[in-house]
Amino acid sequence: MTRVGRVERTTKETSVVVEINLDGTGKVDVATGVGFFDHMLDQLGRHGLFDLTAKTDGDLHIDSHHTIEDTSLALGAAFRQALGDKRGIVRFANASVPLDESLAQVTVDLSGRPYLVHSEPENMAPMIGPDYDTTMTRHILESFVAQAQVALHVHVPYGRNAHHIVECQFKALARALRYASEIDPRQTGIPSTKGAL
Repeated sequence: MTRVGRVERTTKETSVVVEINLDGTGKVDVATGVGFFDHMLDQLGRHGLFDLTAKTDGDLHIDSHHTIEDTSLALGAAFRQALGDKRGIVRFANASVPLDESLAQVTVDLSGRPYLVHSEPENMAPMIGPDYDTTMTRHILESFVAQAQVALHVHVPYGRNAHHIVECQFKALARALRYASEIDPRQTGIPSTKGAL
């Protein structure tokens, strides 16, 4: 079974191609023009053991918002496509990942229903690098959840450095998505009493 999703999305603001292989080895090739976002996508692929390609040409002369948002929407859609009918998956998973003084706790249900609960320390530095607005982290997760159709709870109970606070969220997300999407050898059908996810 090949679990690969590929999405191309073109608007007047961006042109995006995302491909993800859920059963990969963590091979990542990303270029969105937003350095810190590329770094986070790299974390997602490597720690999730997903082979991930993301190429985005966006209107960065305005700002990074459209580029980050549209890449995240395409990533969510590709992830959902790769899951297929979800037969045999684990479905639920959680992961806690520290990064120095910061800790992220992520729980996911590949439920077919989009829902996000997100909390992180207030009063973070507003920017990481020249083009990553730290308020975009929540929007990335909202965009991903909307298209992936998963329930996602992300909680950072403490942290001080904005880079660490964001990065540990992506690492924990990667691990939780990896565990939830893995094939359970004891699960022969759809892991739902409804028979569909």
